[in-house]
Amino acid sequence: MGAFIQFMQSHTGRLVRIVAGGSLMIAGIWLVGGVWGVVLAVIGAVPVVAGAVGICLIAPLFGYELSSE
Repeated sequence: MGAFIQFMQSHTGRLVRIVAGGSLMIAGIWLVGGVWGVVLAVIGAVPVVAGAVGICLIAPLFGYELSSE
């Protein structure tokens, strides 16, 4: 699990989280719509913000630092 956390804290992992979160936001707003679309967009905003500021929210669950920086 350490390799996964290290990847998620790398620049590539940050980019993957931003793209995945952005995709969830777009899918929620354009494809789903309504209340569930807003919920999906808010859920997608979490990895976007986490990736943008450089923190990995699941790292502490496995005994690693929240941020690699």
